[in-house]
Amino acid sequence: MSHFMTQTETLHIVGGGMAGSEAAWQAANMGVKVVIHEMRPKVETFAHQTGNLGEMVCSNSFRSDDDEQNAVGLLHWEMRAANGLIMQTAEEHRLPAGGALAVDREPFAESITAKLKAHPNVSVSYEEITSLPTEGHWIFATGPLTSTQLGQAIQSETGAEALAFFDAIAPIVYADSIDMSQAWMQSRYDKGETEEERTAYLNCPMTKEQHEAFIDALLAADKTEFHEGETAGYFDGCLPIEVMAERGRETLRHGPMKPVGLTNPHQPDEKPYAVVQLRRDNALGTLFNIVGFQTKMKYGAQTDVFRMIPGLEDAKFARLGGIHRNTFLNSPTLLDAQMRLKSRPNIRFAGQITGVEGYVESAAMGLLAGRMAAAEILGKTLETVPQDSAMGALIHHITGGAEAKTFQPMNVNFGLFQPVEGLKGGRRGRKDRYKAYTDRAKAAWSTWLEQFS
Repeated sequence: MSHFMTQTETLHIVGGGMAGSEAAWQAANMGVKVVIHEMRPKVETFAHQTGNLGEMVCSNSFRSDDDEQNAVGLLHWEMRAANGLIMQTAEEHRLPAGGALAVDREPFAESITAKLKAHPNVSVSYEEITSLPTEGHWIFATGPLTSTQLGQAIQSETGAEALAFFDAIAPIVYADSIDMSQAWMQSRYDKGETEEERTAYLNCPMTKEQHEAFIDALLAADKTEFHEGETAGYFDGCLPIEVMAERGRETLRHGPMKPVGLTNPHQPDEKPYAVVQLRRDNALGTLFNIVGFQTKMKYGAQTDVFRMIPGLEDAKFARLGGIHRNTFLNSPTLLDAQMRLKSRPNIRFAGQITGVEGYVESAAMGLLAGRMAAAEILGKTLETVPQDSAMGALIHHITGGAEAKTFQPMNVNFGLFQPVEGLKGGRRGRKDRYKAYTDRAKAAWSTWLEQFS
């Protein structure tokens, strides 16, 4: 590693995926010399096919391109406004996909690679980085398939608890889609010092008949299999609910669905047979996760089964459950607001390893990390990314807004935005509400970008 030490003012970026490529582009355009360190094609991953930068692994879609009614579309808009490499190149290799932005992935990655290699401030070095450097400016954007050795180095720096190798994801529901005439807020045995803690959980009661029907549906539902290279040794806190149910029909009633310590104010005389609990998932209280409900059910099956839960008949999901191989940091505890590792501020993290989910979100965090690192090298002070922008909502969520205890990778969604005052909630007001969010975000982001011109 020693031969890098002389060039302290070079920015080193580890990983040439969406986040690393975008970070390199942004920093290079600010006049900073950048070296991208990419281990492929020398060191393979089980998902990548080539050594190209910006290779798309799982799908060829950047999801909705609607920048007025969709949070991902808004993120597209913000990245375009910042001269984003990923968005500009996606546009050039766009495929018809309704309202979504889908790309022809091979020429897309070839084009990303060519543009970066042609940039006078960018060079690419093909080798694996296996440790966390003590000097120089670094961004680690190694993604969900971070190599084993580097994963171990990060783990020894951050502590075993702080790096997860499996996503055991419980489904997340929008608070305003839950029927509160059936559900109620209460912590078991009214535990907690404050009223907020005594009402931290949202409870959905089940009769015996409802419970039996739910278990039947759970056992019959379509499940996904593990891919090669991601066989899960389930650790007990993360058993999929269907595996628990297979161990016995009453297992869930003695686990996450136990009905003890709770009184249903809608029917105070009837003891529920089972209770499904949801816990607040973000500081704003707009998202709730279904406690203990990680699952390998297929997405369509999840929606059908979870809507059998009383109070969730019309639930809208911010994300569905899953369990898969994914290396990510507990960012709310480890990263500062500039995405630097608190214990080693010469290192930033970006992309999916920071706990954002999806190509667009990963590239967006790369865009911010690249600009922040370049500004630091150039001795500039940047204003805080405005929380009202999609970029700001996302970075705020991963560096502090999310619950550290239950932190799971998250897509951008309007549940992460601070509510706009004076707008009606619920389904009817949604169109106006989303337009208000996106208008406010565009103004905030445009103002933030002005400091670079």
